Amino acid sequence: MESVRAKRVVFSGPAQVRLEEVDLPGPGPGQARVRGERSLISTGTEMTAYSGDFPPGDSAWARYVRYPFPPGYSLVGTVEAVGEGCALVPGQRVAVEAPHASFVLVDAPAAEGGGAESIHSPSGPVAVPDRVSPDEAAFHSLARIAMQGVRLAQVELGASVAVIGCGLVGQLAMRLARLAGALRVVAVDVSERRLERALAGGADGGVRADVADPAQAVRARCDGRLADVVIDATGAPSSFATAVRIVRDLGRVVLLGSPRGAVTIDLHDDVHTRGLVVVGAHASTTPRRETAQAPWSMARNTALFFALVADGRLRVDDLVSHRFPLARAEEAYGLLAREREAAMGVLFDLGG
Repeated sequence: MESVRAKRVVFSGPAQVRLEEVDLPGPGPGQARVRGERSLISTGTEMTAYSGDFPPGDSAWARYVRYPFPPGYSLVGTVEAVGEGCALVPGQRVAVEAPHASFVLVDAPAAEGGGAESIHSPSGPVAVPDRVSPDEAAFHSLARIAMQGVRLAQVELGASVAVIGCGLVGQLAMRLARLAGALRVVAVDVSERRLERALAGGADGGVRADVADPAQAVRARCDGRLADVVIDATGAPSSFATAVRIVRDLGRVVLLGSPRGAVTIDLHDDVHTRGLVVVGAHASTTPRRETAQAPWSMARNTALFFALVADGRLRVDDLVSHRFPLARAEEAYGLLAREREAAMGVLFDLGG
């Protein structure tokens, strides 16, 4: 099968963005070639990789970001060609965990009985329903990350949930916490603009962490109590101190953002004597395969996200703030570096 010229975004080094063209071979056995339509920038992860602001040496960040680095992992596109034994068919719209590129190859081998074994893997494609637009579908990986955080938070019916960090993942976590049964959802941030967006998205109250006493402000918005659950979606080590201040005794603190650097707190006074549960909710903790003990795999969470959007229970289109053709990738990342507060959901049109 003939190869195609694919355009993709690459970080050559810190703050260095280029668009490169590569020859992408035709799909091999069990593979599909997908023509990209939309791809969503994961602002936290990608801007960390873009800036190079992460612990060096043998840190997990340094092992993950190796320049030249192809950013992105939330793409939606249409199957253009398939190899022998592929579970997908040409013309099918799919969501894939792949970098920002005009074409990508994905593994989708047919399982015994004709199913798609690959949909249970982290990079395997998941079919996009007709009622979900390409713009909405491009949120799939970020929504799945937020969903894992809310699941690990064990949000109960009537719980109060405070989310620190009103970036894209934080905004999604607030909406999902409400769907999971939270009675009170409080947004905590230092940006007035992001707090306003959280309130517009359904949060019960906003707290400026740099102005008000966060604990007192949370009590005022949660019927006089501290939060049952705090989800830290910032990725900033300093926010953990705020998280333990605004959660009740025996409450849960979920680290949904990926912190970059060391945290200093008094474990005895702030965690141990208060019986707090601290949970790491990295995306990799989502099961890759569905089992009876762990039914919510990556693929099943993605399919659930699509069902919630299609049924009108979860809205994400209002989170789109900017769109760029792929050719203007350098401009897109430059905007995020200069005016992070002004941006939320930044989409690439992969045909441009």
